[in-house]
Amino acid sequence: MALTQWCTLSFGDLIDQYKRIQSQLVSQVKALASRMSVATPGRFLLLQFQMSQVTQIGDSISNLISQVQSMINNSVRNQKSS
Repeated sequence: MALTQWCTLSFGDLIDQYKRIQSQLVSQVKALASRMSVATPGRFLLLQFQMSQVTQIGDSISNLISQVQSMINNSVRNQKSS
């Protein structure tokens, strides 16, 4: 029989991890910009791809927060009408 394992994730943890990867990306951009002699098209493409991923993660977090807020508002509305 397979056991189900639950994982908990708080918004605080999610935001903290997002800020961490965002700051790592900023550091990579600064490092590459300060050493233009080692900048290659491949490194620029990799950074561009990473920026796109960070943007998508931020959008997903924003959508998640919006959905939770909508769910809470609906619950409050339903309680008031009962």
